[in-house]
Amino acid sequence: MANNLSQEIVSPLLDWYDTHATNLPWHGASPYGVWLSEIMLQQTQVETVISYYTHFMKKYPHISQLANASLDAILKQWEGLGYYSRARNLHKTARIIATEMDSHFPQTVHELMKLPGIGRYTAGAIASIAFNQVAPVLDGNVIRVFARLIDLDDDVTESRVKNKLWDMAEKLVPQKRSGDYNQALMQLGQKICTPRQPNCHQCPIQAVCKAFANDTQVTRPVKKKRQPIPHYDVAAGIIRDESGRLLIAQRPLEGLLGGLWEFPGGKQETGESLPQCLKRELREELAIEVEVGDLFVQVKHAFTHFKITLHAYNCRYQSAMSPYTEPQTLEVANWAWVTDDELTKYSFGKADREVIRALDERRKMLF
Repeated sequence: MANNLSQEIVSPLLDWYDTHATNLPWHGASPYGVWLSEIMLQQTQVETVISYYTHFMKKYPHISQLANASLDAILKQWEGLGYYSRARNLHKTARIIATEMDSHFPQTVHELMKLPGIGRYTAGAIASIAFNQVAPVLDGNVIRVFARLIDLDDDVTESRVKNKLWDMAEKLVPQKRSGDYNQALMQLGQKICTPRQPNCHQCPIQAVCKAFANDTQVTRPVKKKRQPIPHYDVAAGIIRDESGRLLIAQRPLEGLLGGLWEFPGGKQETGESLPQCLKRELREELAIEVEVGDLFVQVKHAFTHFKITLHAYNCRYQSAMSPYTEPQTLEVANWAWVTDDELTKYSFGKADREVIRALDERRKMLF
């Protein structure tokens, strides 16, 4: 079935792509540029990535420059793009390729998947687009296209079903122009075979789409209902010393928002007030005592699997806990005393950037 289907979709899809391909800055790029774009495009829309990609390539036009940059500099350049583990893996991979591979990318899916941050989909995209290897891809857009093509009524989030779709992708990818074919599939999902209102009448492979024939395209792909997203209250301290400097902390390099800076604090536990939570977290993370003042600002933010309300309190630094004379890196990677103007030198997550914005607005009102 897949071989017959391949004959029916490859030519019309490539013809459509030749006419309608979106002019993107990474089209025709070097393997380095293709890799960078594919990492940025993981879980991020094309429109968002374009400006980040352009600025990144101006800052680091060669992989050796990226490898020689500090992680802090890369995180700052990445700031706002989200999913920061991608930036950390980008840095690790750049150093591996620059130092161990003489800045030459491996060309096969198998070798690419050995690098940090490169899974099966990303390896297939890089291998096919940058090196014209016959390699399949399967991202959310392609899953949707395939599920509609065969009118799949199985849950595409199940491993068994996803493996079935990978088998389908392997059998359909053509021997020639595999990179263009993969990009055509992805663009079809982005522009035509969209999640809610697919534009079936402009689809180049509508004639072989079983979901269109059965009028089930809006119910494909099938996905299990998501569980309710939990919400957490988080307390953070805007901690100033006698000279007015702010204390900021760097999150551990691994884990959520790893390597980013923040106003220190943490998640509220059952039975404690937010000021109690803040004092406890500051003792556990930095071994410091503070005087918690008034609530400065509340910020709501949604992550992939949970939501938070960040409660930022004005605080006065009192002392480090005995026997220390300064803050400690107990549960943080680093800490620093900075002026308000120096905050722009550090990379922060979105919620903390909202706190910084509120601080800037307050300063403008006062001066």
